[in-house]
Amino acid sequence: MGYIGPVVVKHLRSKDPRSYLAGLDTGYFSACVNAWDALPERFLSVQHYTDIRRVPDYVFEGIEAVVHLAAISNDAIGDRFQEATLEINHKSTVSLARQAKRLGVGSFVFASSCSMYGSAEEETCTENSPLNPLTAYARSKVYAERDLEPLADENFRVTSLRFSTACGMSDRLRLDLVLNDFVAAAVTERRITILSDGTPWRPLINVKDMALAIEWAIERLTEAEEPFLAVNVGRSDWNYQVKELADAIAAAIPGVEVSVNKDAQPDKRSYRVNFDLYRRLAPYHQPRCDLASTIRELKQGVEKIQFGNSGFRTSQLIRLRVLSKLCETGLLDRELRWVDRQD
Repeated sequence: MGYIGPVVVKHLRSKDPRSYLAGLDTGYFSACVNAWDALPERFLSVQHYTDIRRVPDYVFEGIEAVVHLAAISNDAIGDRFQEATLEINHKSTVSLARQAKRLGVGSFVFASSCSMYGSAEEETCTENSPLNPLTAYARSKVYAERDLEPLADENFRVTSLRFSTACGMSDRLRLDLVLNDFVAAAVTERRITILSDGTPWRPLINVKDMALAIEWAIERLTEAEEPFLAVNVGRSDWNYQVKELADAIAAAIPGVEVSVNKDAQPDKRSYRVNFDLYRRLAPYHQPRCDLASTIRELKQGVEKIQFGNSGFRTSQLIRLRVLSKLCETGLLDRELRWVDRQD
């Protein structure tokens, strides 16, 4: 129930109002709800709070599918908490899958990432392209996917969704993602500052379209594909250079200035991605949101938030800031475990 989860839960609830939806979260960002919204947990049948590194068996009772989103979620956090990132994103993912399989769950959907391609400017990456993870976060996704594959069989299908970079509105918005950050800067500062030279490539996907992909993955048939499937999720016309994104926002929001750091060292994290396999496998769950509507929705959402004089970069919508504050106040230890909770 961080950034993506609320959108997924709302989507699944709308598709089947009678379904049993159980949430599981450690609660790092439970207070990070956009000021005007109600708690997104209202769409769940039940919400469990526990550390993903120690999940009790009872939470799997009656569960047919697991959508595993829990992770230390970006490069900045991964750099600061490298050991916790690998423990949570890799080891706990595999442990959770083993537990789910043992307890009779039939489908395990893993939120992986196209960031595992790392640096691949000379080609458009397919699922068979070499993996070149450059950060702790990307490495954790590679290791998790590697160790999930042997667990898959005819009774336990594993779907690894290699998502593009997320963007778009959520009841628990994050502003430390490239498009979201740029829109917030445009709205609050009338200026977008690109820290790189603007040339790196990124594939993007709206969180609503991530929810569509998860819906498909939950129900995909093993008859159509092998029990384990890793697939790039996004759309080919959503491969953008960073400067293109800033220019698109400036065109949509009048009076915004874009500056590029021409003296910046090249950002090695640059990759374009091919989504032909996903288009073939999931023709009815293809991404539907375009860049213009995503920028417009983000603009409207950010305008409703009162950031005060310190601006959005010091707000609770920056995930590293939230975790750092929880550590500084003694609520979390260096392994990102709650100090005052035994689970």
